[in-house]
This record gives sequence, C-alpha cells and structure tokens, in this order.
Amino acid sequence: MSDESNRTGEATDLLQHLIRNACVNDGTAASGHEDRSASIIHSYLEGSGVDLQTYEPAPGRTSLVAKLAGSDPTAPSLTLLGHTDVVPANADDWTHDPFGGELIDGSVWGRGAIDMLNLTATMATSMRHLAASGFRPLGDLHYIAVADEEALSTFGTRWLCDTAAEDIRTDYVITESGGFPMDGMDGAARLPVLVGEKGVYWCVLTIKGTPGHASQPLRTDNALVTAAEVIRRIDAYRPTPDLHEAWTRFISGLGLPAELAEPFLDPAQIDDFCDNLPLLGLARQAHACTHTTIAPTVLRAGTKTNVIPDRVELELDIRSLPGWDTGEVRAMLADVLGDLVDHVEIAFLAEEPATLSPIDTPLWDALQRVTEGFYPGGRILPYLSVGATDARYTRTLGSVSYGFGLHSRAISFEEYGAMFHGIDEHVDVESLRLSTEMWIGLARDFLT
Repeated sequence: MSDESNRTGEATDLLQHLIRNACVNDGTAASGHEDRSASIIHSYLEGSGVDLQTYEPAPGRTSLVAKLAGSDPTAPSLTLLGHTDVVPANADDWTHDPFGGELIDGSVWGRGAIDMLNLTATMATSMRHLAASGFRPLGDLHYIAVADEEALSTFGTRWLCDTAAEDIRTDYVITESGGFPMDGMDGAARLPVLVGEKGVYWCVLTIKGTPGHASQPLRTDNALVTAAEVIRRIDAYRPTPDLHEAWTRFISGLGLPAELAEPFLDPAQIDDFCDNLPLLGLARQAHACTHTTIAPTVLRAGTKTNVIPDRVELELDIRSLPGWDTGEVRAMLADVLGDLVDHVEIAFLAEEPATLSPIDTPLWDALQRVTEGFYPGGRILPYLSVGATDARYTRTLGSVSYGFGLHSRAISFEEYGAMFHGIDEHVDVESLRLSTEMWIGLARDFLT
C-alpha cells in the first residue's frame, strides 16, 4: 500500500472516531465534551515529533495545539485550524446513524462529516506525516483542534485569542470551508476560498402590550398581534444590495455566460434575479452574499391561554456585510419597524462586525499553485462566507485567515451547502485524500 493510501486510510479512520465521539455543542457550557476528541488527536500525534499542548477553560472544553517549529523566525508562519464540536442531529431524520461514522459506498456518514471534522481529521493526518517524515519548515507550522466553534467560541478560539494569543498567533491561518469545485465554461475547476465572513448581530426585540382577559379581545393591546406585524414587516423588508470586491471577483472568475453574470453584477437586477432563479441554493447564497439579512428565529409569548399577552420576545439573526456597525444595524431595524419602533425594545446578544482578509497574498499564490496540481487549469476565487467561522477571531490577532479544503466532484455545490447543519452529512473518501495531500503540498510549498 502506498504512503498516500496509508494517509487516506488514517484520515478516514480518524474522522470516523471524531464523529463517534459525538461532541455535540448545544450552546450550553456543559455540552461539547471536546476533551474526547482532543484526547484521540493527542494520542494520534504523540511521538511524531510535534510539540503538544492542551487548554481547558472549562471542564471538558478542551482544545489542542500542535507545533512544528520553524528554523527561520523571520519566515511566514501558518496555522491549520479545525474544530471538533458539532451541532445536534435528530437520528429520526437521517438515513444512517448520525453518530455512527459508517463507511458506506466510499463515503463516511455522520454529523460533522462536512462541518468540519473532515478537515480537522485531514489536517491532523498531514501534520503527523509531515513531522514524522522529518519535514522542517522555515516558518512555524501549527495545527489547532479547537472546541466550541459552533457556539461563538466562548471556550474555543475566542478564548485562545484572548488568553493565549502568543501561543497560537501565526501570520496565516486556514480553517473551514471552501474548496468545492465548480466547473467554469472552459471545463476547468473554480474553487472558492473564504476570505471573509459577514458580521453577526443577534438581538432580541421585546414587544410590549397590555394584559387582559382573553375572553374580551376587542380593541386590546395584544403584544402577540403586534409581534405578528413586526414579523410580517421583517419578511417583507428588502435590503439594498452591496456588490463588494469578494463578490465581484468571484462572479467574474467563474466565467459565467453573460446572461448569468450580468444580473449577478448589477445592483439593479440582482434582487429580481435571485427571486426567480430556479437553483434555490445558488439564489440563497447569492442573496446572502450581497445583502445584510434579517431572519426571525425564536418567539416567546404569553403566560396562559386566557390571558392577553403583554410581552413578546422575538430573536433575530442579523448577518451584516463588511462596513456595517451596530449603529447601522439599529438604523436598519428602525426602517423595518417604521411606526412600531417606539413599541419595541432592542437588546443585542452578539455584536461582531464582518471581517475580511486581503486577497492578494503569498498564501493566496501558494494555494493557487498547489491546487493546480490536483485540478489542472483550476483557479481559486475569493468568496465571502455568509456564516461564521473561527477566522473572525484569528483576524483580530493580525493573521491573514482563509477558509479552504479540497473536495472531489462527488458532492455538488447544492448538496455541499445543504449538508451544513442539515441531515445526512457525508463526505467521500476521495475528498479526504485530496485535502490530506493538499495540506502536505501547501506546507512544503509555503513554508520552505
């Protein structure tokens, strides 16, 4: 069996173990239990020649940092950053056990197979084999398996950046996701690299009314009825599009026919185009990449069936484009609420502006060179993540931070996106091979 086959087998086996550990993060401090996976990865890397350190800011919330020291302190340094926690899964919805880690018809099934235990496993595999082979980089190479990414990183990357910055800081960082091939008109692959992500402004709207007996509803000040109108206005709101650089370079680089590219690049056309685009997954992505969005997600109302509600709490998930701050988000909400604005109190649960890394960097060039070795003629393209990753914290340390991996064509763009926090997550073994070998190639290209 070849060295490459051995590495693929190890990455597959490690991924299966990580899935079976069921490090489910429900947002509470007592969930996650990432110490299970940190322990397995520690055992896997031990003895390979890397320095290992663990951090546990709360019981069971363990992150692992592995380092391969460089020989030149002036050379660029690189971190491969993966998380070990996953979101909950309802087994009744799945074709296979979401925590079984089964290998079926060439794919590993389970929660986290795409988000992002696949990359966490392949990063660890590449780190072990680089170290064991005697590879000695010019700049430091770090691998971090971090806890709590799925719940704002209170016990994960955010904690590490606040508490152990000097232990983890590198010039460059790669985390999830990107790297799924999209064929251009010339037949060559186009692979997105996440260069930034939208801001997170989670908030609670408190809508107040007047209590009363529900047997006499005429002309009552029912907070739930007012909340229903608030929700209707949010759903009807149409924010202004903003076609930022990452979006325009992405669309231009795809080489789409003019009838597709033109509406994606025209602020006057993009809204109607997304509303009528048959490819729903692409329409949602395009809209989210070019607009600050508001989604009502949680509603709490009422105390008893026969009491008119006097208080409703409505939670919103707001994702902002680059350049927005809390003041601009508040102004948008005031615009949405209109004449109801004085009846609503706004309290923010999270206020994190969008973050961006520069596109034209030495790491970008290295990713392009290495990717071409796997997809001849392929091109990497910048992309703005509409979700949140740990890159928003590593950027605060001054690290140029991208999201990437390398995937086969076995999983389509639509399927890839649908599996994040969805059902029937799975990843093909060929994608595990590609990512593992890409990390090794990147380290040898960029750090020597």
